[in-house]
Amino acid sequence: MSYFKIINQGEEPNRLFIGGVHGKEGKSTIRALKNISDDDVGKGRLIIYNCDDTPYISTLKHEYYQSRIGKEILYLIDYYQPQVYIELHCYNKENYSRLTSPNRQKEQGVPPLIELEAGVLIGSVSPYIRTSLFKRDDICMTLEMPCDAGKKSLKAYVNVLKIISGSNNREELEDKMIRTYPPQVETAKRYAKEFFGDYPPF
Repeated sequence: MSYFKIINQGEEPNRLFIGGVHGKEGKSTIRALKNISDDDVGKGRLIIYNCDDTPYISTLKHEYYQSRIGKEILYLIDYYQPQVYIELHCYNKENYSRLTSPNRQKEQGVPPLIELEAGVLIGSVSPYIRTSLFKRDDICMTLEMPCDAGKKSLKAYVNVLKIISGSNNREELEDKMIRTYPPQVETAKRYAKEFFGDYPPF
């Protein structure tokens, strides 16, 4: 299930996609990551890493980054210095309402995830790393799909990854995402501004 690949189309931007960061999510996220080919990547590099099974610790908890896999992820971020960092997750369908709840910030300390289509959700990565390891203009996103994703969900998930892979900067990515998912992107911007203040853009 562990999977590592580098697609090199030049020096920058560096993109780091990490799948299955906790629990058994890697069994699902590897299905998406293996659909990304060299032709999908624009300028720069794409580093793909899919994790083996690990004990489940929420990335919203500080202790996650003290675990073996948490330290591994911190190392990868430090080593590759990505301008684009994407965490690939999956969720059990009974958790959908909790992840997208308007009360998520009050209950879990972070904004709700936003559905793009077919159960594919988007949001920010953990604030523990967003504000400490990345610059303001870096792109940092969490992407979720159902763990038992059908063809429609998997296709939507892979398409978003390909949009990110093929975008050479923030402006290009925002333009592509706004054309594909206009209301969702506007909501994501609003949530980010409310949660982080003026720190990160989209």
